[in-house]
Amino acid sequence: MGAIAMQQYNSVHLLLLFFVGFLGHTYGFILNDILDYKIDKSSKEISIRPLVSGTISIKKAWTLALASMIAAFIIAIYLASITHSYFSLIILIISAFFVTLYDFISKKFYFGDFVVASGIFVLILYGATTVNENICQISNIAWLVCILGTIQVLYMQIVAGGIKDIENDYNMGAKTLAIKMGVRVTDGNLKVSVGYKTTAYMIQITNALFVFVPLFIIKEFNTPSILRYFQLITLSIIALSMFIPTYKIFSMKRFERPKAIKFIGLYYTCNFALVPIMLMSLNPWAGLLVFFPPLGFIFSNIILHGTILQPKTM
Repeated sequence: MGAIAMQQYNSVHLLLLFFVGFLGHTYGFILNDILDYKIDKSSKEISIRPLVSGTISIKKAWTLALASMIAAFIIAIYLASITHSYFSLIILIISAFFVTLYDFISKKFYFGDFVVASGIFVLILYGATTVNENICQISNIAWLVCILGTIQVLYMQIVAGGIKDIENDYNMGAKTLAIKMGVRVTDGNLKVSVGYKTTAYMIQITNALFVFVPLFIIKEFNTPSILRYFQLITLSIIALSMFIPTYKIFSMKRFERPKAIKFIGLYYTCNFALVPIMLMSLNPWAGLLVFFPPLGFIFSNIILHGTILQPKTM
């Protein structure tokens, strides 16, 4: 997304960035599962996760995590060698540092969600710097995409992540922002504080503002056309739809983790569509990226769990 925002459309360049991001996320998620193993194994609801169930050993998980990180940097070094953007490697190292730090502190400090969001901000910036390594020449659109990615991750961490594991996290004494703000499951009943609800909706409203405002103030986005009207209508529908899963989760009287995960899956589908549709102002083909995250999400669920929107190991 960062590279596309810098108007880089070379398929090889973008494919290499895709693999860097893919492997980087693989590393981050596996490391998170390894470090949360003691907390996760106390929950029956996530007992079929690979590490908790024992289908994958801790040793093999470490091997896969480290191999993914090394492979990501090998690809990044190759990309830097053909683009001569070696400064981008420093940016990628900073992103990896934030992601690694988050995995070590995620359940120990309340501010962990902001650490991982910073990691994603820098990761998107890395994509932009592979096109132009001069930070001062990063486009306003690229900075906007960095901000949008950060906001999206904050919601996914504070709300989606905070809610889906709230019962086990609270019982195990984990320190998450959701627990800090008073979210509880008492006798099976979900209790969500007004402050937490307000925070969740404010994140979503901020997200929508950062999507729509540029369509009116950034020159590249402000050219009257059929495409622009399509963007405005589609983004409006998606932005409004994103409030529905949040409302449904907060409206649950009894905490049902499978149902919450289903709503989170629906939110992800809407959430990931925003930036690609916005970037269609630069290149209409960017809109095709809308289909990749939800299709990957759906196919992985079908293959692993036989469900469409309700992963059993999330």
